Amino acid sequence: MSDETGRATIELRLASSAQLFNTLDPFPFREGDIDADAERYIVEWAQDLPKDAALAIVVHLPGADDPAKPCPDLSVALTGWFAAKARAESHALRALFRDGRLAFLIGFAGLAVCLFLSFLLTQRSEGPFARVVQESLVIIGWVVIWRPAEMFLYDWLPLLRRKRLYQRLAQATVTVRMETCG
Repeated sequence: MSDETGRATIELRLASSAQLFNTLDPFPFREGDIDADAERYIVEWAQDLPKDAALAIVVHLPGADDPAKPCPDLSVALTGWFAAKARAESHALRALFRDGRLAFLIGFAGLAVCLFLSFLLTQRSEGPFARVVQESLVIIGWVVIWRPAEMFLYDWLPLLRRKRLYQRLAQATVTVRMETCG
């Protein structure tokens, strides 16, 4: 669904603005945690929308009982929440690459030791048992380097994808529409 400006739109119909927030969180709206179900709903819809389209979140609320009572700033709360989630994914991505570098050094050292032992065994022993041990050392060496390679080749992609999604949600235009009943 898209709005009149061409933004891909996520619409929420709520009985009250409190539905967006974690009820166990003691902070007021601006600093409060978004409810996990509300976050999941928004994120799942955002994942289904076109990746190149700007996002808009429209929150439909019933009209206030007391017009003098201010409505919480849902725009700041939602965009701030997703900006914090994007920062958390950035930190996780940096931590993954830092851990990956360390794992690669350890894995490379393990591979080198296994290949060196395999080479020594080849030079000093012959026979089927020596051959089995030699091949086992080569396999163990490659298994040791497997996880660091996996970290650098594949593990960063979901983190980057989530970070980009959260950044899009943090930049979304949030509109609150007060609706009258009846």
